Amino acid sequence: MKLDLDTQQQQKLKPPHVALVPSPGLGHLIPLVELANRLIVHHNFTVTFVIPNDGSCTKPHRKVLQALDLLSVSATFLPPVNFDDLPEGSQIETRIALTMARSLSALRELVKVLAESTRLVAIVFYVFGSDAFDMAKEFHVAPYLFWSNEAYAAVLRTSKKLLLAAGVLVNSSLDLEPDVFKALKKGRAQGPTDGGINGQHECLCWLDKQLRGSVLFVAFGSGGTLSLEQIQELALGLEMSGQRFLWVVKRPNETAKNGTYFAPNRFLDPLGFLPNEFLERTKDVGLVVPSWVPQVQVLSHAPLGGLITHCGWNSVLESVVNGVPLIAWPLYAEQRSNAVLLADDIKIAWRVKVNEKGIVESQDIAKYARGLIEGDEGKLPRKKVKELQEASKVALSPEGLST
Repeated sequence: MKLDLDTQQQQKLKPPHVALVPSPGLGHLIPLVELANRLIVHHNFTVTFVIPNDGSCTKPHRKVLQALDLLSVSATFLPPVNFDDLPEGSQIETRIALTMARSLSALRELVKVLAESTRLVAIVFYVFGSDAFDMAKEFHVAPYLFWSNEAYAAVLRTSKKLLLAAGVLVNSSLDLEPDVFKALKKGRAQGPTDGGINGQHECLCWLDKQLRGSVLFVAFGSGGTLSLEQIQELALGLEMSGQRFLWVVKRPNETAKNGTYFAPNRFLDPLGFLPNEFLERTKDVGLVVPSWVPQVQVLSHAPLGGLITHCGWNSVLESVVNGVPLIAWPLYAEQRSNAVLLADDIKIAWRVKVNEKGIVESQDIAKYARGLIEGDEGKLPRKKVKELQEASKVALSPEGLST
């Protein structure tokens, strides 16, 4: 594409512009939101988010982007792609990759518009965007792949590609409840129910009353789901442990461990799937919340003593910067390799063990919970994560690597 001299002069007067293209999934958008904040605040970029559309609900994405509320940011949702030819039960990675590949034509048209109307200097793709590199170069725009995950970065190193370590990128300001979760009936969770996006969430009020380091947080990310049998084993294990707990529950899914990755946990109250009288028996030690809590705020609360996690990398980083040790319970995608890294390499986590049916049993859950929060066996992960917390403070300081 060639621009006349007048147009070139006008372009040079505009601020540098970058297009950020996340892969499908809210967890892929959030790290790019933090990257956008850094580019805007520290380097005076303007930003366009280009959201590939897999046909699932886009309300959570829109909510996150609207919260930026910056004149320097715009967002465009590409037309939904068609999956009629995709076999039922296809892997999540297949669907993500196809979403990106089948969005190339629409992406090309948008990039053409951006190249003509802004000083577009770069396109940043999250993980699955390498197929679009040739298209970016066609418009004389530098393409980049963005990985927030050490496991992915290792793949790049072995392929001898240029790798720039950006350090810790953690979203400390974005904790928004997607609109769809407000449809759940109020009053089923234990404790006060004022909360939601316009006030302090009920779980934060509850945490304010707990002792430092005494609470085990249980959350499996925006996409993670458990079977009915596993939910009930988890409930019984938490009860057996005698530890205080905050548990974000989603309705069970018998066929997929990522059942809410492409579709939110809509309208069906998951608390009805808990064991009989569980809520009553644990009302003095636990809080159970359907579908969503403001995780960043929860992890930064002093009473947090540990997290049972699916090992999604956003959750891992948010835990590290707040000094919260982990029980690693991977569910899908790269989460298994993340769990190995966390438990065997940097030693801030224990990995759960499953039985022959793939179930983590209640007695083991109780053992993990007690050990991490108060046991001698939890001293090492508690110590290691505090060391990483201090390292992350250095990285996030004004002169640190992340900045």
